Amino acid sequence: MSMKSQKSIHLKTTIPGPKAQELLQRRIQNVPRGPFNTSLSFTAKGEGALVTDVDGNTLIDLAGGIGSINVGHCPPSVVNAVKQQLDHYIHSCFHVMMYEPYIALAEKLNEITPGSHSKKTFFLNSGAEAVENAIKIARKYTGRKAIISFERGFHGRTYMAMSLTSKVKPYKYGFGPFAPDTYKMPYPYYYRSPNGMSSEELDQEIIKEMNDFFLREVPAEEVAAIILEPVQGEGGFVIPSKSFIKGIKKICDENGILFIADEVQTGFGRTGKMFAMEHFDVVPDIMTMSKSIAAGIPISAVTGRSEIMDAPNPGEIGGTFGGSPLGCVAALEVIKLMEQQKLPDRAVEIGEQIVHRFRKLQEKVAEIGDVRTLGAMTAIEFVKDRSTKEPHKELVSKIISEVNKQGVILMSAGLYGNVIRILSPLVITDDQLNEGLDVIEKVIQEQI
Repeated sequence: MSMKSQKSIHLKTTIPGPKAQELLQRRIQNVPRGPFNTSLSFTAKGEGALVTDVDGNTLIDLAGGIGSINVGHCPPSVVNAVKQQLDHYIHSCFHVMMYEPYIALAEKLNEITPGSHSKKTFFLNSGAEAVENAIKIARKYTGRKAIISFERGFHGRTYMAMSLTSKVKPYKYGFGPFAPDTYKMPYPYYYRSPNGMSSEELDQEIIKEMNDFFLREVPAEEVAAIILEPVQGEGGFVIPSKSFIKGIKKICDENGILFIADEVQTGFGRTGKMFAMEHFDVVPDIMTMSKSIAAGIPISAVTGRSEIMDAPNPGEIGGTFGGSPLGCVAALEVIKLMEQQKLPDRAVEIGEQIVHRFRKLQEKVAEIGDVRTLGAMTAIEFVKDRSTKEPHKELVSKIISEVNKQGVILMSAGLYGNVIRILSPLVITDDQLNEGLDVIEKVIQEQI
């Protein structure tokens, strides 16, 4: 006879509790309102897929630091690697005096990223910085200026990254003018295909639109790069077809345009492969990575074909803290954990469980318009009416707020703010996952 599973959620107070409320007042007084907060509590300890707050409440984390802790909170081998590094040196600055972990991590990423060609890698601090530098490198290599990104795409909040991003509020409103020579093209959203158009027809229409764009707006020979997320993250976990990605790569190859894959959110096991581009049988010229690369230690990477990466002269790319030794040793351990624990395979199992659960609920709840996943990158899209597919942002806001109060950390996404996204650590147990999903399902049924 199987024993009943031990519950992971333990709520000693309301959320936020008294200590969290006190800290929240200090936050309001001392920190600008600009940085958003999903939960109104404050972390005291994290382990695996669980977080304990300052009031002693233990919550299940299904947001995973916006996908930055695929290997979970505080994995012991990563913690030990960082502690050992601290005993040797914290930061000599790679530009001043080099250090081996930087080289070792570059070697590892050159080995495991898609493609058997010769590659080179360098490091920065954040996903946005990686995108900024990927664009610099592409322009330097090609001698061209124009950059194409996609509708609903998110590439960061710094100047060039923000210019490439395609959601006005909250990311761009009032912050212009934006970087010149940046253009946006449609990206397939099969759930919202116009006039019942098939996925194949939509792909063909967008590819035709891009070829027309070269005639109408900017000639192909002036385009340095096309940058895309293999699965759109902030855009609502919108998943393209293999034929679409292949079609974009074909356009790039025919016109001498570089293909940049932004794997900041999709990388390191999230989609069921180490990198999402592996699903599409397309090898990018340049890749950007961050988030789950180092279990929460800030570091990002740009990996690309050697001849492309060598285009900038010494001093033209880099940064004082880029490739922190702490981030490098953490990332090396993260990659070991991914391989040893087969976490990309675990991502597939997690995604299957979530989709099975919510497609069953979809049969009862008319407001659930779509449930989609690639690996453990899972979305539940809410609508007011299944026929019109009018987005139901208000319902999602209520669900997120109530779920957080009941001990599950959860986030929304989507151009319309009507998508619940699940980014649980890939080390989450089945019991923890199901307990978290139980809370979400219960709250959904209470809110409709």
